Amino acid sequence: MRVLLIHAESFRWEPKEPAGEIRDEPNSGEAKNALVAFITVEEGDVLDDGYLSRVAEDIVDVARRVKASSIVIYPYAHLSSKLARPYLSKEILSKVYNIVSATAQGFSVLKAPFGYYKEFELKCLGHPLSELSRSYTPEATPRPSTQQAKQQDVYLILTPDGDEYDPVQFPLDKYPDLKALVEKEVFRKELPGGEPKYIEYVKRFTFDWEPMSDIGHMRYGPDATIMMELVEDYAFQVARSLGIPIFKIRGTNMFKLSEKPIETHAKLFGERLYIVETDVDSILRYAACFQQFAMAKDWVISYRNLPFGMLEIADSYRYEQPGETVLLFRLRRFYMPDLHIFTKNLNEAIEVTYKLHEKIFEEIRKINRDYVSLYNITAEFYKGHKDYLVELAKREGKPILLRILPEQKYYWVLNVEFHIIDELGRPREIATFQIDVGNAMRFGIKYIDEENKVKYPVIIHTAILGSVERYIFALFDTAALMEKRGEVPRLPTWITPVQVRIIPVNREYLRPASDLADELERRGIRVDIDDREETLSRKIRDAEREWIPYIIVIGQKEASSNMLTVRIRGKGQVQMSRQDLVEVVEKEISGFPRRPLYMPRLLSQRPSYKQL
Repeated sequence: MRVLLIHAESFRWEPKEPAGEIRDEPNSGEAKNALVAFITVEEGDVLDDGYLSRVAEDIVDVARRVKASSIVIYPYAHLSSKLARPYLSKEILSKVYNIVSATAQGFSVLKAPFGYYKEFELKCLGHPLSELSRSYTPEATPRPSTQQAKQQDVYLILTPDGDEYDPVQFPLDKYPDLKALVEKEVFRKELPGGEPKYIEYVKRFTFDWEPMSDIGHMRYGPDATIMMELVEDYAFQVARSLGIPIFKIRGTNMFKLSEKPIETHAKLFGERLYIVETDVDSILRYAACFQQFAMAKDWVISYRNLPFGMLEIADSYRYEQPGETVLLFRLRRFYMPDLHIFTKNLNEAIEVTYKLHEKIFEEIRKINRDYVSLYNITAEFYKGHKDYLVELAKREGKPILLRILPEQKYYWVLNVEFHIIDELGRPREIATFQIDVGNAMRFGIKYIDEENKVKYPVIIHTAILGSVERYIFALFDTAALMEKRGEVPRLPTWITPVQVRIIPVNREYLRPASDLADELERRGIRVDIDDREETLSRKIRDAEREWIPYIIVIGQKEASSNMLTVRIRGKGQVQMSRQDLVEVVEKEISGFPRRPLYMPRLLSQRPSYKQL
């Protein structure tokens, strides 16, 4: 950062025309006996309290030394050729102004608008300190630790009986999952290390990093693609099962930071913003909020329409640090089945979250897992709604962890994180919901109530399954736990890319194998045929390595009768009729979405996967 300090007898400015998309509200101004701080924000400057406080303290110190009566913060892009992005520059200048205003007792503090060509008049006083220059770099100021940033937050454990405990005094050993969450969130213990088993699994199913892209971006082969799209279909199905009207939409992934609602909402994500350099500074969205809110503000909504939900499978972007990215779990680009439920008021939102809470636990328990919960909550909301939190703890049937924020720092009053404990004993957030009391007004989303008055809805944000990738991570992590217990790891049949593999003993039996495959496909079952010139044992071994739930070998006996020899993953070999096979598979996939095979039916027509 470069700063030119001029002690002026008088200083006046007037904005003329915009100099870019990102700008403040225009204002003219005038000051007498003023220290004018012409500030250029450079590449490498950061929105850090410690760093910017040092800049502000220097400005105030000089103002006192020259005995100025006013201070003017003046955006000035001409002291350096290495400018920061306009969005960041605007935020940093505003922060410096706020710090100076808070610390410069006895001074009148003004700020010229950012983002305008301005006319100014300046009469500089002629003394040794009337013209000074400064240069600052953030490296000289240590950043506050995470622990310092959160030192005002209070953690409590709340039991289903309504009792509150300090986590230090709670018998955590009785609740191993809660203990793992508390150690991570409260005591800041380092998570267990090691290579998780699921990484080995997912590469077999064509999930992998894309080496020709940015860090944290994945590629999805045919197996991975069908799994992703099945989860996307299922997320919409689960949302509709809530029993409220659901509107599925699609939108753009890029939004201008010059739009005030986008700018103010984006501040909450700070360094995780994925900024794109175009004609104007833009960000890639980190969830579906921007698009859904931009759409909802244009709808004419009556109280009779509420509650209703909007869902989009949103490609979402978060600028995770290179060392933090984890395949399927922590990505820079991922897919979020983001559901927003618009409600009349806070009471209705609370009622809807009971149903939502039940659905979130119902879905994770379908895969034989359970959640341990972290409730981030404002102190004011907790004070008025403790009974609500106790009721949720009762429904979970176990204690919950509360993080109580002394003030409303964000747009929500409640933000719930639902964690599983993974194979290595680490908490991993999957599902979430939030009660949002700020964004309806910010984006201009309104409805007309019973008395024909304009009101702002309370919005629930939720991902019932979590992101698509994290839900699939949970499935593979569940398989890793199965193997750890000595069981055969497997996926639910509905999401396994190939549900039935037919292996003809030789090419003579390819026709009866194809006839059986046709019959299964007509029933919505994904089936393929291993017609390669390989040994029978190799074909069976490959099918088992691909976790095919049902493997059928077709020879003379099977071709000439209604009976089949079927290898069922994890259960061994059984004799089944064709009708029984169809019934068993259909029972396992009943109630779940179906999609066709995303590869040629015949394995001889496919290139081999590197992972296999």
